[in-house]
Amino acid sequence: MTQYDIAVIGGGNAALCAAMTAAESGAKVLILETAPKAYRGGNSRHTRNFRCMHTGPLGPLVETYSEDEYFEDLLKVTKGKTNETLARLAIRTSEACLPWMQDHGVRFQPSLSGTLSLGRTNAFFMGGGKSLVNAYYRTADKLGVDVLYEAAVTHLELSENAVQWVDYTHEGKSHRITPKAVVVASGGFQADTDWLTRAWGPAAQNFLIRGTPYNRGIVLADLLEQGVSQVGDADQCHAVAIDGRAPKYDGGIVTRLDCVPFSIVVNKNAERFYDEGEDVWPKRYAIWGRLVAAQPDQVGHVVIDSKSIDLFMPSVFPPLKADTLEELAALMDIDGAKLKDTVETFNAACGDTSDFHPTELDGVATSGLSPAKTNWARPITDPPFYGYSLRTGVTFTYLGLKVDENAQCSTDTGPIKNLWAAGETMAGSILGQGYLAGYGMTIGTVFGRIAGREAAAYAN
Repeated sequence: MTQYDIAVIGGGNAALCAAMTAAESGAKVLILETAPKAYRGGNSRHTRNFRCMHTGPLGPLVETYSEDEYFEDLLKVTKGKTNETLARLAIRTSEACLPWMQDHGVRFQPSLSGTLSLGRTNAFFMGGGKSLVNAYYRTADKLGVDVLYEAAVTHLELSENAVQWVDYTHEGKSHRITPKAVVVASGGFQADTDWLTRAWGPAAQNFLIRGTPYNRGIVLADLLEQGVSQVGDADQCHAVAIDGRAPKYDGGIVTRLDCVPFSIVVNKNAERFYDEGEDVWPKRYAIWGRLVAAQPDQVGHVVIDSKSIDLFMPSVFPPLKADTLEELAALMDIDGAKLKDTVETFNAACGDTSDFHPTELDGVATSGLSPAKTNWARPITDPPFYGYSLRTGVTFTYLGLKVDENAQCSTDTGPIKNLWAAGETMAGSILGQGYLAGYGMTIGTVFGRIAGREAAAYAN
């Protein structure tokens, strides 16, 4: 049996970046991926872009995006709940990552129309995350990395501040290997509904999981139970409002709804509950999962009219459509008279809309309305009227493994000498709450490369 220098647990972006980097340093690497080959890649399959600092035009990115502006964007969404040292490390290193990604097979394209002002900040993958994952697997194969699919890691034995062995199941049998170093890049625990329910309460039973059903936090729980230092809160996660018709698992990016800024959103009682126009969507879309989770039955409803229907990226599902608000309400199973009253009250609070501008903060706001709508506040008057249902879609959880600048894990007694972590399983170090579009891929790429470099240095 092959003796591996490094075992990488997980098969998504962070795992692949670690595996390729380690292999280029001369290490013999094994990737243990729980998913079948067709579903390899974890949540990375569903990504579209990578948020990237740059001091001048870079690849598909225009103009500049400085470290300080990037960090300020992060602070807005996390409300300061971040490790500044690790956050700035990820930001600064992202600039060098883009050409590295291209060298390892990733192709980029200009930002998609309808993605609200991302052409300067986010580099979009040609063919999306699935193409990125496939490109990395091809490159890893050329570098001699071995991959086992449907290989579910069950236990890492920790003693004397080192991983002694790794247990996993494959093809119905139990296996044990003794690599010199281990990189954990196996994501959060969001696909374990019981764990989510312990963190959130019964509301979690109504959540949908946007990403892979294979991220159940088995390795994370195993390590935390053995005293590996943790970071983040169990009830913090990247949760967005998605189309209520999405599947329970793996709906991915196509179920996301980008129409909220141009709509009003009501709950099952036909009442508005938050400012739909708070900020441009890449900075605010990830708060809506939590907002919907706090509503009765964890459901919201988007109401929009015909003059706004073409201003956003469409969902994979067509909207509900009706000639009157009462008919739309019936399709949504909410009170028609209440919805009409809510819309009329909103419309009456709208003022001058001549400065309406869909791709930037335009200050077109309501007056005397609570909650206010502070941008893009146009009356909903032009039939046909359109609607979408909203449910909470969890992307990944933030409770994870605490790491240092070298991506190394530790216990209360000091660093674990041969254990590193990268990607969603350690992102809670940087994302204490909220989310910034494309930043998960930044964290995974930067810390995956660091983990691969450090693990290989140790193994060699």
